[in-house]
Amino acid sequence: MSEYGYIDSLYCGSGVDGKGLRCVVFFSGCNLRCPFCHNPETLYKQGKKISSDKLTLDLMRYKGYFRRGGVTLSGGEPFLQKNFFLALSVSLRERGVHLCAETNGHIADGELISACDAIICDVKNQESDDLSVYSAFLSECKRQNKEVSLTCVLVPGKNDSEQKLSSLAALMREQGISKIKFLPFRKLCEQKYQELSLPFPYAALREGESKDIQRAERILTSKL
Repeated sequence: MSEYGYIDSLYCGSGVDGKGLRCVVFFSGCNLRCPFCHNPETLYKQGKKISSDKLTLDLMRYKGYFRRGGVTLSGGEPFLQKNFFLALSVSLRERGVHLCAETNGHIADGELISACDAIICDVKNQESDDLSVYSAFLSECKRQNKEVSLTCVLVPGKNDSEQKLSSLAALMREQGISKIKFLPFRKLCEQKYQELSLPFPYAALREGESKDIQRAERILTSKL
């Protein structure tokens, strides 16, 4: 059964949003307001209304391109549009498409988790040391034996301290996860904020560098 939802855009050509080459669907709307968000347009615009059937057809035009990868549902937060997400996942998986979700891990819905072949969970520890919100989500993924990858945007001066990394390591130990991919903070999104007439909260912070990533990896490894 087709469902309607709202998306911001569709991008084909990603090699970083899951295994292999992928098409990425950016859902509109998010339950968080991260100050480093690279897609602020998905937060404040309603997006394009589209049916799951129509979006499936649009995506399948590129099947030859992503046949060794798949489709990643990102955002925004794709888990906010549950019925649309589930209808789209059924439609794509029936056609043999590998489906990955990129989520903030704040919605521990077993039905949505079950609809995915793989999950990328981005841990938001930039402004808080309390990561307990991720326990329910990751525990449900573990219960379903889902393939989960963790990412974390490393922002110098915000979440690269030993205390922050210790909290992150504690979460990983609790969930039996040994790896996380640190993503260096970038300001490529700054123009988007300007176009939306919004302040960019992290404008004064410097971008992350390879040395920052290497240092964070060393500290985290020592805590695991």
